[in-house]
Amino acid sequence: MNTHPLAAAQPTHPPPARFSRFLHRGYREYAPLLLRLVMGYGFMEHGWAKLAHGPANFERLLGQIGAPLPHLTSWVVPAVELLGGAAILLGAYVSVAAIPLIAVMLVATFTVHLRYGFSSIKTIGLTPAGPVFGPPGFEVALLYIAGLVALILGGAGAFSVASLTHRFRKTPQPPEG
Repeated sequence: MNTHPLAAAQPTHPPPARFSRFLHRGYREYAPLLLRLVMGYGFMEHGWAKLAHGPANFERLLGQIGAPLPHLTSWVVPAVELLGGAAILLGAYVSVAAIPLIAVMLVATFTVHLRYGFSSIKTIGLTPAGPVFGPPGFEVALLYIAGLVALILGGAGAFSVASLTHRFRKTPQPPEG
């Protein structure tokens, strides 16, 4: 017998079946939407930042870390992030767009972030203006990769171009004549 004082306050029966069905069926298709919005915007923001600061600056960074073909890469990576991010955000060709985005994140992980460890937040000091942070580790890159793989495996979900085109394909056509 449980003698804990709060044991009596805990429900002893599961929630009604219809509530459980509502939670599992009603919201499951919206989970990818949240991933798409955050990741799509994130990729687009990073791609735009690279272009806004000038591809030449990104090219210098790529040359400094020893990336091959820094001039070409300084244009290809922002394009992949902008276009791939837009595709992810809209839920269009998610599985296709995810592959080059995963490749970009893997390269960033192994060439930049790995040496700084796992954590993406490293407080290295405190000033009167607030905390000072060090270089980010590979945590966020890994989260992006995991989210992209989840979208590949689970689909684009609700409010996506993919769900709209799927819905139109399933709509029965009236007989001709």
